[in-house]
Amino acid sequence: MNARRLTILAALLASLGAAPLYFQTAAHAAETAAVQPKEGWYKALTNFDFMREQATIPPQKGVMIIDSRPAARQYDPGHIPGAVNIPDSQFDKQVDKLPADKSTLLLFYCGGVDCMLSHNSAAKAEKLGYANIKVYAEGMPDWKAKGGHVSVSAAYLKKLMDEKAAYALVDARPKRVADKGMIPTAINISDTEFDKHVDKLPADKASLLVYYCGGLECVLSDKSAAKARALGYTNVVTYPPGYPEWEKLHGMAGTPGAGTASAAAAAPAAGASLVAGKEKGTVTVASFEQVWKQNPASVMLVDVRDPKEFAAGTIKGAVNIPMNELEKKLPTLPKDKPVVFVCGTGARSGEAYDTVKMLAGDVQAAFIDADIKFAADGTYTMAAKK
Repeated sequence: MNARRLTILAALLASLGAAPLYFQTAAHAAETAAVQPKEGWYKALTNFDFMREQATIPPQKGVMIIDSRPAARQYDPGHIPGAVNIPDSQFDKQVDKLPADKSTLLLFYCGGVDCMLSHNSAAKAEKLGYANIKVYAEGMPDWKAKGGHVSVSAAYLKKLMDEKAAYALVDARPKRVADKGMIPTAINISDTEFDKHVDKLPADKASLLVYYCGGLECVLSDKSAAKARALGYTNVVTYPPGYPEWEKLHGMAGTPGAGTASAAAAAPAAGASLVAGKEKGTVTVASFEQVWKQNPASVMLVDVRDPKEFAAGTIKGAVNIPMNELEKKLPTLPKDKPVVFVCGTGARSGEAYDTVKMLAGDVQAAFIDADIKFAADGTYTMAAKK
């Protein structure tokens, strides 16, 4: 009897142990089946989670996301942020858009699992010698269904304007920058003053909101777009290339606020050998770099970008006071030497200067109006605005 009971017990335990294994195997099979490669698909695939990690503004270094769909009908009205458009039908004519470094990670996508354009383009790129390629086979339908943020192109913005469509275009740059020139029809709501001007946004939460700022290195439009979504707006997109691209394509003619900035420069505080730039509050790149090289202790250099940006790379010796924390940290700024503000484009650093002059006039403030590329090792390249 005992032997029989032991046999039954062993069988029962075996069946219980096998059940989880069966369900895990079935679940794994279902998961695999959802992305099961089809005939003709490119060999290396990726998924939404990986794409979301790569689709950042500023764009990831060593990564290029490529939208293989046609421009006007599909890419222009909605694509993954930072993606470059190389339609598969135009691939051979637009190979110059691909990076020179053949080890760059290329991520292709198109219109979903029934779309072969991204797979075709990936194969063409491989033949050109690119060695690190993946295809997001589920593409744009999956991206949108899972809540991925969407960007639009300059051509789509122009189409909205020409058709007098219903939309709200928001410039998230500081007022001092936006006053020099904005995209036509835009309103200015600085990201740092977003909460003070929410009344400028449309009452209808389903309205199309398009945010832009100072280019692919500028995070202000992404930050403001996130705040708008948090308020319940359901149709929020960004135009990452922002004003720099628009000005290059269409110029400043007829742009609200163009030419209103003063050309007079207010000289920064004496004693640090800094030379005033053309715009009020600025110092020249050359004079800053000379002072920073010869006597960095004579100035306080403040990087006003977000902590995440600062951690990825800054000027060695700079301290981080994010723009949205500056007002409460004004008492910590020295009064015995100049405080020089920097960011990636001169937009937030200019806003920092304005804030200090308005709320802490006894601080000797200045900023650098330049495009700055920061490296993780503390080195940088700085190009003055023309």
